[in-house]
Amino acid sequence: MAAAELEAERAFLTTARAALRRMYAEVVDRDVQVIGGEDNDERFTNEANQRAKEMRTHALLDLPDVPLFFGRLDYEHGTIEGIDGLDQIYIGRRHVHDGTGVPLVIDWRAPVSVPFYRATASDRQRVLMRRRYGFSDAAELTGFEDEPLTGVVEVDQADAFLRAEIERPRTGPMRDIVATIQPEQDDLVRAPLHPSVCVQGAPGTGKTAVGLHRVAYLLYTERERLGRGGVVIVGPNRSFLSYIRKVLPALGEVDVRQITIDELLTRPTDAADEATSAGIKGDARMAGVLRRALWSYVGTPTEGVLYSKGSRRYRVHDYEVVDIVSDLRESTRYAPGRNALAQRIAHVVLVRMEERAESPDDRVQNAVARSKPVKDVLDSVWPRVVPEQVLHRLFSNADFLAEAAADLTEEERTALLWSKPPRSWKSAKWSFADTVLLDELEDLIERRTGSLGHLVLDEAQDLSAMQLRALGRRCRTGSATVLGDLAQATTPWAAGSWDRVLGHLDKTDGLVAELDRGFRVPAQIINFAAKLLPVIAPTLSTPSGVRTVADALSIVATDEPSFVGEVVAGCRAALAGEGSVAVIAADDQVAVLRDALTAAGLEAALLGETEDEIDTTRLVCVPATLAKGLEFDAVIVAEPARIVAAEPRGLHRLYVVLTRAVSRLHIVHAEPLPSMLS
Repeated sequence: MAAAELEAERAFLTTARAALRRMYAEVVDRDVQVIGGEDNDERFTNEANQRAKEMRTHALLDLPDVPLFFGRLDYEHGTIEGIDGLDQIYIGRRHVHDGTGVPLVIDWRAPVSVPFYRATASDRQRVLMRRRYGFSDAAELTGFEDEPLTGVVEVDQADAFLRAEIERPRTGPMRDIVATIQPEQDDLVRAPLHPSVCVQGAPGTGKTAVGLHRVAYLLYTERERLGRGGVVIVGPNRSFLSYIRKVLPALGEVDVRQITIDELLTRPTDAADEATSAGIKGDARMAGVLRRALWSYVGTPTEGVLYSKGSRRYRVHDYEVVDIVSDLRESTRYAPGRNALAQRIAHVVLVRMEERAESPDDRVQNAVARSKPVKDVLDSVWPRVVPEQVLHRLFSNADFLAEAAADLTEEERTALLWSKPPRSWKSAKWSFADTVLLDELEDLIERRTGSLGHLVLDEAQDLSAMQLRALGRRCRTGSATVLGDLAQATTPWAAGSWDRVLGHLDKTDGLVAELDRGFRVPAQIINFAAKLLPVIAPTLSTPSGVRTVADALSIVATDEPSFVGEVVAGCRAALAGEGSVAVIAADDQVAVLRDALTAAGLEAALLGETEDEIDTTRLVCVPATLAKGLEFDAVIVAEPARIVAAEPRGLHRLYVVLTRAVSRLHIVHAEPLPSMLS
């Protein structure tokens, strides 16, 4: 590597950063045009203009620890489409120009950047050479590697660069992979907005990163379209969302909500379910149960309507009301059906008026619909209800439940019934699974309006059918990116196959793709964990690891008195190296281990106490139920048998835990390992 060329690249980086600062200053100094007037449209326009400026300002922030560019493409002379006078382009996380329109850095999402990820010696796409840059954690340019695409390529520099980037020690939140996106990942990242995409990804295949980079790409190509409905990422828990929270801002995207499903539903919860009842409440059959329960409130009319106006009387016969109710029942949402019943009865009255040579108009019809005789019929035949009222009756009244839930077994209905029902729906306490059912009822009563532009579901294999239906309702006309691994399904209410997941989301046209090359988890660890697959996911193929790491897997069998000491020793050895270290144990054991590590003089955080443990401490103690989606350089797994015994799908949980290490996995056990791993 020529020192002079390295200095020239550093000088270019300095120039590009100065240009970005100038672009930022121009936006900050630019006045937002204010439209005079106080009406709502003008106020909305002013607020939108101010919001657009704020978003642009955030997008142009120069993050000091994020390299401005990561690659370069040298093209054949005069072959770069849309860019005159340049044969060389730098690829980065955002577009930077010199003030005259000449690009200094090209956004990785632009079409001209595609060959950086896809060009090969056999398909150069007019590229002569690809250059990749190395940076320190402080974003200082430390070197570069050139990959010529002409002539004989003796070494696969791309694989070497990928390995070096993956194995670079990490602390803090997840990093983007924009510099190392692989072709099969790039295909998914750049897939069109429609149809929806579902990614079955084995551990270490980068499925979460693919989903996040896909969001950034779609916002680049479909910003106006997605801006109308917005983009939401739904993760399994707050710890996971904290871990991924910096990826999109590093890619220049700051206007994406990242929430959990319970935050999306917004209803308070103050009760908990047994695993059995939670599983039943998540079952797709509950949609029919709730529909039948709600519509059972609509009765059969036994009387007609007599409407008086002055000295005149207008009668709607009982059989006419019966016909109207029969036509409307279950042909629309419950609340609009009730309103339609009032209007249909009022229309019959208007017909009676016209038969007497009167000339009523819409105001008269509305007055009739609001009259006491019509309201009396509505209250007796089609009463107002709220979701909590229906669900309270369903879980309190065995006969009502049996009538609505004939397709559930007697044991399942018994599991749903409250042992001590609250006196009224207003005093009832609801579990999280209940809030999903209340959301379904709310939609049955009155349809939710509006739709997200795009919805990303990570760890989607853990969602129940009813949760998926709730999420699908929020994205009726938008598309979705569904991410997960069926082998990591740990909830008793998991929906099952990806076809079922897409069906419950109402995205049956979605495409299912599989990522089975594990870039981030060493082959020794993947092969060890894969011994569980014939039991937990027999239909899935065995993933392959593309990296081997010396001493990646070690297993220590010990006795109970020495167990904690071996965990402490494993942590000390891991901390002697570089990068992040995690101790993962059963939830009821992890706090005890954290205290033991602290007593041994090791600073250890406990994941779940706050949201920034991963940011501030190299050594983190992780409850097994919070490990999903996280990565650490070194992982110490304490007592696998206790992790398995802690829940019905304990082997699935163990598979998750065993595949969290990027470099080294150290297992300490006093109890026997599961037989598949022995």
